[in-house]
Amino acid sequence: MKLLLDSHVLLWWFAGSRKLGERARTLITAPDADLFVSAASWWELAIKKSLNRLSVDWSSARAILEKNEIEMISVTFDHADVAAVLPAHHSDPFDRMLVAQASREGLKLLTRDKKLQAYGASVLYV
Repeated sequence: MKLLLDSHVLLWWFAGSRKLGERARTLITAPDADLFVSAASWWELAIKKSLNRLSVDWSSARAILEKNEIEMISVTFDHADVAAVLPAHHSDPFDRMLVAQASREGLKLLTRDKKLQAYGASVLYV
């Protein structure tokens, strides 16, 4: 399964947090799982770090991405076009971009954000 990891899912997985949940861990570590992280998530986390709301060692985080063969997805004009016409179920622009990317790229957005479930098939709430 092709999974786009929401920002908080990525952080919880890196930290080994119990917040992630067993189902999410099973999906992420499945042999057939292809994992993706959006540049939008990286940007969101960088903003939180600059506001001292998050402590992340960026070089270690990048090493984890590379070690686990997690593909980085850039934000494109096509993604922005999809995000612009999404129903207003969620107001966070980062989350809306992740939904757009999942939809456009044929991925499942793995998230714990209940509001995102309203976007349907491209969202996998765990």
